[in-house]
Amino acid sequence: MSTTLRFYNTLTREKTEFAPIDPQNVRMYVCGPTVYDFAHIGNARPVIVFDVLYRLLRHVYGEAHVTYARNITDVDDKINARALRDHPGLPLNQAIRAVTEKTETQFHEDVAELGCLEPTVEPRATDSIAEMVEIIGKLIGNGHAYVASGEVLFDTRSMRDYGQLSKRPLDEQQAGARVAVDAHKKNPGDFVLWKLSSHNEPGWESPWGRGRPGWHIECSAMSQRYLGEVFDIHGGGLDLIFPHHENEIAQSRCAHGTDVMANVWMHNGFVQVEGRKMSKSEGNFITIHDLLHSQAFGGRQWPGEVLRLAMLMTHYREPIDFSVKRLEEAERLLSKWPAAEVSGAQPCDTVMNALADDLNTVAAVQALHALAQDAHYNLEGAAVFAASAALLGVLPQKTEVDEALASAVDALVAMRLEMLKAKNFAEADRIRNELADKGIQLKDGKDPATGERVTTWEVKR
Repeated sequence: MSTTLRFYNTLTREKTEFAPIDPQNVRMYVCGPTVYDFAHIGNARPVIVFDVLYRLLRHVYGEAHVTYARNITDVDDKINARALRDHPGLPLNQAIRAVTEKTETQFHEDVAELGCLEPTVEPRATDSIAEMVEIIGKLIGNGHAYVASGEVLFDTRSMRDYGQLSKRPLDEQQAGARVAVDAHKKNPGDFVLWKLSSHNEPGWESPWGRGRPGWHIECSAMSQRYLGEVFDIHGGGLDLIFPHHENEIAQSRCAHGTDVMANVWMHNGFVQVEGRKMSKSEGNFITIHDLLHSQAFGGRQWPGEVLRLAMLMTHYREPIDFSVKRLEEAERLLSKWPAAEVSGAQPCDTVMNALADDLNTVAAVQALHALAQDAHYNLEGAAVFAASAALLGVLPQKTEVDEALASAVDALVAMRLEMLKAKNFAEADRIRNELADKGIQLKDGKDPATGERVTTWEVKR
């Protein structure tokens, strides 16, 4: 492997060379959606960012040597509340299933339209309850967790270096999302591993009674089950650093006796909408589905490839202002890029070097745009452009045309070639312009084997 990858590690606050534990099995875990509602545009950013990273790792180490796990959280108090609201007539377990199946299906459809590959494995939290119970039992057994008032809680003061990821001293920590400050806690920052369920809440049997897991233990169990006790990369949004990722680290390290949970922690920046924090109260809460299929943003629908490119035009660690202007800019760029097919060529070194440098998609998109200019007139350049665009997941697709139109265009292209051979450049230009007016773009090049002029065509966006 000749490409050297360098990533910024939130754990160390440094950008360092990436060295996988096992180059034959590079392992990455990314926190996926909690399926109680349709995914919003902020949820789209980590899906797109880590899809690019997944593509890069597969290119460098080989498709068969990368394992990408992205979970589905399908047990959560928000899911319970949504199930009771939307399906009051159903038994709770059926109502929960109705909510999670609908939103999970929609999530998969949405991210597919954003050009994202399927992860290697996509575990559901409810399928790993046994692993969660096992980890909790270990934490109790080695003095890192305790039972109080029907809950199992992690004892944050039992871990000497708790807070290593967020760099926040324990005395300054506040109880995080989904964790209430109660008198039964030894320390305010202690968080729930297991909580008892009432008769109308989902629950599983455990040594501590019928209950359900806390938020953080779910990812510790799923990552350990599919990637091992220590793996290469853990990703997610900046908002997950504390408490979620901090507490994942605490549980996993204390249960397994390891120095780290993952060697590299990567976090994408926040998403604002038109310069404001996205929230329902602000009236700017936008789902991926709305952007793709309604006129909720800018009065029109936006293609998935436009949304994806708009995200990649900002470095993943920087905040992004998602706006109509940004989408229009991305659309203009895409309109200038040729539709091409991947044909075995290697990506451009400039694009590769940009992505290898902490996933610098800004520089990669700039390099890709420069490649696109040559790709219109050079077959070899088109192949390199296609391979480079595919690495970013922004390869423009050829528009399907019916057989009659294709036959007519082929005939005009052949006629134009004859005019060029006869040096009748005025007629050749007239044919090119006539086709351009109909949305057909021609691309001249040379056959690498014979050196003869060849012309290909595509339907412009």
